[in-house]
Amino acid sequence: MNSPMTTDKRKALGRGLETLLPPRQVPHAPVSAPPAAAKTNIDEVHQLALDHLEHNPYQTRTLSLDPSALGELAASIKAVGVVQPIVVRPISGGRYQVIAGERRCEATRSLGMATIPAIVRQVSNEQAMEMTIIENLQREDLNAMEQARAYERLGREFGLTQEQMAQRTGKERSSVANFMRLLKLPSVVQTMVEKAQLSFGHAKALMPLDSPEAMERLARRVSELGMSVRQTEEAVASLVQPRVAQSEKERIVDPNVKEAEKLLQRSLGVRVTINDRKGKGKIMIEYSSLEDFDRILEALGDQ
Repeated sequence: MNSPMTTDKRKALGRGLETLLPPRQVPHAPVSAPPAAAKTNIDEVHQLALDHLEHNPYQTRTLSLDPSALGELAASIKAVGVVQPIVVRPISGGRYQVIAGERRCEATRSLGMATIPAIVRQVSNEQAMEMTIIENLQREDLNAMEQARAYERLGREFGLTQEQMAQRTGKERSSVANFMRLLKLPSVVQTMVEKAQLSFGHAKALMPLDSPEAMERLARRVSELGMSVRQTEEAVASLVQPRVAQSEKERIVDPNVKEAEKLLQRSLGVRVTINDRKGKGKIMIEYSSLEDFDRILEALGDQ
């Protein structure tokens, strides 16, 4: 049983980035930057020179910033200013390293502005890395593979469970599990997801296939033909259980039962067989991994 101290700690962590980065109002009057070595008030906002800022080495994003999105952000900053200060930490030589707010820095720099409002935090390398990853995961524009790798990094670097990751990022545990399952896809398929040739739904649909080669073949077919997620699920079902179609010739299957099987297979992503005999029978659900097992339990309402 967890101690009260452990429970309190997990509740605090569950508030995610808001606990680490409380929103603040940007003061109208510029404030001079503090010396790098000095301890600063956690709530104090400073105007820091953009030339004194270093890029974040722990950035989760792997793709370049979208020029159109950056332009929209720059237009907003030009109109109303930087509403949310960036977060930095002091490093050597009187310079600062960006922890959260890379896009705001780039947009502000594109406008020719010299300074940007910032909150200065004294944090370790590990704390900076964790804050950056969580900040990125709380964004809406990461692609599915970037999110998957960010969750994997939280688990690898900090030993967090999927439940703890969900608490810190404000996501459902099942969502975290689904993203991490994408890392089992072949590298070719992962690249297709990164390039938006396949959606997150398409990638999930491919998971029941039992070989990387089969996944790659179907992924290319989906991309080339512009197949929908439902069409992909049906194609996967026909590959996963080719014997079912043949065995249906040997047994009489009620159309309602057959439709129920298909519905369950699409929902659970695994093979489902219903043996019905005049309103009585069995529902057999097959799984090939513990991840499948956990996902099935969650889909069935397990808490």
